[in-house]
Amino acid sequence: WLQRSLRALDAALSRLGAPLLVLRGAPEALLPDLARRIGAAAVLAGRRYDAGGRARDARVAAALAGAGGAQLRLFTSAVLREPAGFANGSGRPYAVYGPFARAFTADWDPAPPLPRPERLAAVAGAPSAAGDPLLGLYPGRGEPDWAAEFPTLWTPGEAGAGSRLARFLEAPLGGYATARNAPGIEGSSRLSPHLRWGEVSPRQVWHAAMDAAGGDRAAARPFLGELLWREFSLHTLWHRPELPERPLRPEFDRFPFQPDAALLRAWQRGRTGYPLVDAGMRQLWRLGWMHNRVRMVAASLLVKQLLQPWGDGAAWFWDTLVDADLANNSASWQWIAGSGVDAAPYFRVFNPVLQGEKFDPAGRYVRRFVPELAGLPDRWIHRPWEAPEGALRAAGVTPGRDYPAPVIDAAAGRARALAAFAAMRDPAAVRGPAP
Repeated sequence: WLQRSLRALDAALSRLGAPLLVLRGAPEALLPDLARRIGAAAVLAGRRYDAGGRARDARVAAALAGAGGAQLRLFTSAVLREPAGFANGSGRPYAVYGPFARAFTADWDPAPPLPRPERLAAVAGAPSAAGDPLLGLYPGRGEPDWAAEFPTLWTPGEAGAGSRLARFLEAPLGGYATARNAPGIEGSSRLSPHLRWGEVSPRQVWHAAMDAAGGDRAAARPFLGELLWREFSLHTLWHRPELPERPLRPEFDRFPFQPDAALLRAWQRGRTGYPLVDAGMRQLWRLGWMHNRVRMVAASLLVKQLLQPWGDGAAWFWDTLVDADLANNSASWQWIAGSGVDAAPYFRVFNPVLQGEKFDPAGRYVRRFVPELAGLPDRWIHRPWEAPEGALRAAGVTPGRDYPAPVIDAAAGRARALAAFAAMRDPAAVRGPAP
């Protein structure tokens, strides 16, 4: 994604008269030298909200100041409002999503995006990058070519983001609240990778959605709520930089996880025996994206029924999602684990069978990504281990050979998860491995 996105950005900037310059190296070394060579008085950049990005920006600011006085000026980039200036009535950061969202939108809309420039002036004296600095970002075709389906689904770059936003808003937003939960249809926007890579701004998306809804905030609210969860995650990361690494609720340091490499591998490869979860994990591997409802169900199975550390799930999503965003990924995994700041019931455990029957009743999603079960009737598509022999034979499915049995019984897994929560609350519980 990064390689294709930068190539698209270079083409767009070149059309405006100022091609992209890509340099590799430590920014605190490269940027002061570049500023000196072209006579820049300031370096302008989008603000980063993670601990590593903030530390990098501080190093760049100090290096610029020490190398001739050029100023680093940071601007709002990935968020709608700056976290540092948004607090509750007590002056503290919001710890629960609901009050955050209500306060965030009370008598307030983000400023509309500025128009794009008609022309840019190329910088005199800018160095030329040696060779192609983008080579190596994507290793090219291998055996197998894991990115073979990428171009069929994604068009990285600002133009691709604009096209996807426009297509999504062709349908009335009033149906989004229901459609977004059905993985078997194109009911979600799939804008998350474009937002993650900065190819469209949350302000652009916000105003486009409000325009499509005719200014009706109630009609746009379910979709805008997705933007606000993203915003809440970024604000949380700003105020709690430990979010990607440690549970935000300290009692979860005692949660008795039971790391098991075989269980983790079965989950990663879509071999848990739960069709909805396996379809999601295979969709993730093939397309670099997974439907949001299925993300929650798959994560719940891993962390709660299987008692695997949430950090292992977050790491797999980070490696495989094209929309992997540090704030959103970390906050969502902590929400599922119950260890995050939001006060959602930590003991909620999704049943993967019931979730499949509710949100993919005809099995369209499962049949696409778990084709070995495609011949099963709707009644059995989410519980193949209960299918009668005749139905299995007609579908060409031999349990244990063509499709695995569930790695754990859903009811037993839920009971085990609730027992683990009880052990965590017991002050005498043995401290488990940190997630």
